[in-house]
Amino acid sequence: MSTTGSVPVSLAEIARIAGVGRAAVSNWRRRHGSFPTRIGGTDVSPQFSLAEVEQWLRDNGKLDSIAGRELLWPRFEVLGSRDESGLAIAEAAHRMRSPRARSSRVKLSAEAERLAVEAAKLGRNEGARETFEFLLQRWLETHVRQLSTTPPPLASLMARIGFDLRVGGLDDGLTVLDPACGTGHLAAAAVQECASPGVRVLACERDPSLAALASARLAFVGDDHDVRAEIATADSLREDPFADVRADVALCNPPFNERDWGYEELATDQRWTYGLPPRTEPELAWVQHLLARLEPGGTAVVVLPPAVASRKAGRRIRGSLLRTGALRAVVALPPGSAQPHSVSLQLWILRATPEGPGAASPGQDALLVDATRFARTGGRESGPGWEPLQAFVLSALQALDRSDAELPDGAVRVPLIDLLDDEVDVTPGRYTSVSTEPSGPELSTVWKEVGSTLTDLGRWAESLAELEFDGDRPQTTVGVGDLVKACALSLRAGQQPLDGAVASGQNSVPLLTVADLLADGAPSGFVAAESAPVIAEEGDVVVAGVVRAFKAWVHEGPPTALGPQLHALRVDPAKLDAHFLAGCLRAPSNGRQAGTHASSSSRVDIRRLQVLQLPLAEQAAYAEVFRSLRDFETRLVDADGAGRKLVNDVSDLLAAGGLDV
Repeated sequence: MSTTGSVPVSLAEIARIAGVGRAAVSNWRRRHGSFPTRIGGTDVSPQFSLAEVEQWLRDNGKLDSIAGRELLWPRFEVLGSRDESGLAIAEAAHRMRSPRARSSRVKLSAEAERLAVEAAKLGRNEGARETFEFLLQRWLETHVRQLSTTPPPLASLMARIGFDLRVGGLDDGLTVLDPACGTGHLAAAAVQECASPGVRVLACERDPSLAALASARLAFVGDDHDVRAEIATADSLREDPFADVRADVALCNPPFNERDWGYEELATDQRWTYGLPPRTEPELAWVQHLLARLEPGGTAVVVLPPAVASRKAGRRIRGSLLRTGALRAVVALPPGSAQPHSVSLQLWILRATPEGPGAASPGQDALLVDATRFARTGGRESGPGWEPLQAFVLSALQALDRSDAELPDGAVRVPLIDLLDDEVDVTPGRYTSVSTEPSGPELSTVWKEVGSTLTDLGRWAESLAELEFDGDRPQTTVGVGDLVKACALSLRAGQQPLDGAVASGQNSVPLLTVADLLADGAPSGFVAAESAPVIAEEGDVVVAGVVRAFKAWVHEGPPTALGPQLHALRVDPAKLDAHFLAGCLRAPSNGRQAGTHASSSSRVDIRRLQVLQLPLAEQAAYAEVFRSLRDFETRLVDADGAGRKLVNDVSDLLAAGGLDV
């Protein structure tokens, strides 16, 4: 495969090309004088010529297990334009499926056209669908800040809800509609989840590059299913190409908070059966658009931000949706289910009544489901616990049309009279309460655990109390800056990732920030490894350089990217003990003396932090005590949390009259 010397690649990209770890590439660079020289980037994040790297790898026999697509992707990335690279990937997919096709209707630059031809050739050799999915995933990760996608587990859940709740069940020749399809995640999930043959998928997307990629995706999915797919490039609200179509199931993850959605030109549109959407409520325009495009008895599932459930401007439309039975259920999802990941998004389940849109269907309660407890905290995996979340939501929604069905904790039927007040707030959390009160045996177990922890703390306290201190013994200290000069340790300052956070991917690492330390201490996001300037490895000492979150510890977890105001110190084990260093650095007085200002938001000058000057043998003794003190502190915090929860649980049981007297 031909390449161009102007295409730059990072160390992480070289590692992917060669199928090795990043450390191996760094070793090659140090050990081999023939390794290509840097053509750009920085000393921390150097860049190299793709052509030179490819040639060097071939000459040194390091391309035995290479996938050709890894060499291909950097050339797509260097096209620069998001639209250009996206259209080129779509064109490559078109050529993979139709080898004799000259070109689709997409107009590309000469370089993009050549690249699409090469990608198609590679795809036919290495697997067309696999090559397309690889390029698409890399494209989505590269432009994650500009795009909002529906994660596959959420798309699958929405499709299952839509098919399960459609009145009349699944017949042959169902029509599925997605009026804002993006790259086709929901449409693809609908095809994969639908058990009936001859499904027809209609989708619309106003962005030409996204529409082209969605079309390519649906073409590949259609190879395994009996499906007819049509992807239109248009703005569904302003110029709906499927205005005459009525769908059995509609799925949608519309754009949020758009003010220019067509308020003026659509003021008299016939779709607004439930009321004219205010300018500030574009999401309610999408809700009514979906209902207007459903067959009687059809079901729509739409992702919405939580504010739509309670904003004052939309209360009249929400009331109308409830009174007519169009809004059947609202599901509050855990944060991290989809972009924006910090928000607890909602699923609204809508149904067109058998009598037609807007017809009254009185006497129906609304089903509100709070699934926020399925959020996953800490760990390397992003997003919620999908399997238990999906099982819970589907179980709760099974009771939608069965008033006598038992609901799980976190789901509740709310009479319309309770919802149709001055606010018409359909936020599930206002009406649901998950029972977390422990049973008698569970309380007994917790009491034993707390008692055991307190006993351990007592023994630890006795041991630490035996320590003797000699305050008259003169001690000298040395600053971290001087230790760096003496090559006893290296200091690297964390930075904002170059390419932003990514939701998933094999090449991602957790991102730790000061905000995470002030919360629960667990990394809350992920970044692409190549976009993280500083990654803390096991054994590094991590220091938070801000007064309000000042702390230092020896990193023992997986490789973790460090955000601004976090620092990684790597010691020379022949000169310094890492646990000794961390213990000295985290002394509160040390942080106060090194602070640049008196306020809690001021920085801590890491180079001014002081460390005892001791021989390595004595450092080990200090390090052991520092570790014991840190373990004691950790258990003390755990005991405090467990004790407070236990007191609260017992207080609730007593207040509810649960004492057996």
